[in-house]
Amino acid sequence: MTAFLLIWSPKKWPWPELPDVARRVATGEAVTDVWGCGVARSILPGDRVFLHRVAQEPRGIFGSGYVTRAPYEVPDAHSKRGYRLCIDFVYDWLVDAHQAVVIPRDALRVHPFSVQTWDAQASGTSIKPVAEGALEKRWAELTGKRKPPPIDSTGPLGPAASPPGSAQSSKVSAHAAARARSNLAARTASPAAPQPVPKPAIKRLR
Repeated sequence: MTAFLLIWSPKKWPWPELPDVARRVATGEAVTDVWGCGVARSILPGDRVFLHRVAQEPRGIFGSGYVTRAPYEVPDAHSKRGYRLCIDFVYDWLVDAHQAVVIPRDALRVHPFSVQTWDAQASGTSIKPVAEGALEKRWAELTGKRKPPPIDSTGPLGPAASPPGSAQSSKVSAHAAARARSNLAARTASPAAPQPVPKPAIKRLR
């Protein structure tokens, strides 16, 4: 299993819904979410993700989950490419990082954590195996051990649909709405197919 970093900067996105999402995850709800993954296309369903708060204190790792859908393109008018890559995942642990994190950034400065670049500017960075093993061990010590959720790689929503019975975060609905608006705009902008011009009827003289 490969693990990847998902970066959250409060300076770029306040995330006011985080306390509620963390509360739902704490009650055992299987909450799914959507996250940009930079230019990473190698992420696969079942891969591990860890959420890292940067830019402002408290900085550090505050959540984890499992990928349920490989990277896909979401329309984004603010991107030079016209889209951005996103993944779907389901949380297995999350705390309100407005208040505190699980593993502070300073704790990641010692070996073997120090071999990893934690303060990446974009999400989708692969966690090096030596750091990943140590991170999973420390994470289990602090949050407990949990079984990975079942990942349906042939679900009704395409490759790697969300686990059955999972609830969605606010970002999931927002991205779905963005895709719908993009599809509607594309249909509206497409010129209508030319209609055949009927030939004039020919009267036959008797």
